[in-house]
Amino acid sequence: MRSLENFLGSLLSADIGKLILRLMLGILMLFHGYKKYESGIAGIKGLVVRGGFPEFFAYGVYIGEIVVPILIIVGLYTRISSAIYAFTLGFAIYLVYFSKLFALNAKTGGLIIETPLLFMLGAIVLMFIGAGKFSIDRK
Repeated sequence: MRSLENFLGSLLSADIGKLILRLMLGILMLFHGYKKYESGIAGIKGLVVRGGFPEFFAYGVYIGEIVVPILIIVGLYTRISSAIYAFTLGFAIYLVYFSKLFALNAKTGGLIIETPLLFMLGAIVLMFIGAGKFSIDRK
């Protein structure tokens, strides 16, 4: 088993893992941002106002779901972008799921906030580990 681990270690690298993490976080969030770009953010404005914040905060969704994911994909200002990404997800969890933070999904048994939490924690991990060799930050 140890030789298999060594063999895989010689083929795989942390930098490729960082690239995969960046691509996953960036591309998957861009789908959400594109939807907001196409359909508008009226629903987000309502959530923001109901949450007790000024309506203009809703426009931050364009930064958090379009600009920041592109920066993460190319690996530019990755740590700062990841912090903004994580904040965006934390804000979304607060606005959408606050009353159900620890509620379980009856079908899967997982937390209802599982998906946005996974994205947020992935961004926090990326904030700590950085973009890696295959990034603009590296140059």
